Amino acid sequence: MTVDPSAVGAAIGPVVLTWTSTDCLLYAVGIGAGARELAFTTENSTGVDQAVFPTWAAVLGTLGPSIFEPVGSFHLADMVHGEQGVELHRPLPPDGTAEVSGEITGIWDKGSGSVVTSRVTGRSGADGDALFTATSAVFIRGEGGWGGERGPSAKAAPPDRPADHVVTLPTWDGLNLLYRLSGDRNPLHSDPAFARAAGFERPILHGLCTYGITGRALLHALCGSDPARFVSMSGRFSRPVLPGDDLTVSMWVDGGEAVFVTERAPGEAVLDQGRCRFVPA
Repeated sequence: MTVDPSAVGAAIGPVVLTWTSTDCLLYAVGIGAGARELAFTTENSTGVDQAVFPTWAAVLGTLGPSIFEPVGSFHLADMVHGEQGVELHRPLPPDGTAEVSGEITGIWDKGSGSVVTSRVTGRSGADGDALFTATSAVFIRGEGGWGGERGPSAKAAPPDRPADHVVTLPTWDGLNLLYRLSGDRNPLHSDPAFARAAGFERPILHGLCTYGITGRALLHALCGSDPARFVSMSGRFSRPVLPGDDLTVSMWVDGGEAVFVTERAPGEAVLDQGRCRFVPA
């Protein structure tokens, strides 16, 4: 056993991150945005101010393997991204600097492995005010059975009625190669030999790319494409996505909250237990 349960509460950072308008444009096209979303995909369209997709916070909140160093030593290949959440305290600027700090918030024994949860906060480098909070959970295979608690198991099941909004967005062969330019160079998403060794027929789409595509659908359907109305989003990764899969996001709305599911085919959820909070029109 190499996972150390006493690492709960361990702090990482702060780290200073800087991003540019170009970074945000590259992220936007990397999650499939195009000519109908010029506020997010261009910086010089007539009468259009550049905006940033709220899910860019999930990229800013990814501190990499260093956040798990207090937990112990294990193969990163045994780590699977299980859940992701973001909360926006204000819209993200196209050019910015943030002081980002992380904390290990939980280590849970699932028997066949351990789940490690973390929280990352980002504060504006200009005024120190909160920009975003990102939460995540990873499953570490083979690192369970140490007698710890199993942890919470909150559910977000859709109600038994038709969805209020259904949005289908495409992916395509090569979107994975474009998305990786936003920072995640894991060869699982680009190298066919590496993907086959990991048990996949070919490279799979990044989980955070699927997350970003889902966030696009939520932003446009629930927030009128206005990032200032997008409060938070969370969900669980349940299946891999292959480049070329169409992703259908179904949303059930109750006031300023929605439950959502993203599927690559009917009955094949890739992001479930989804919750989104927003400011109604």
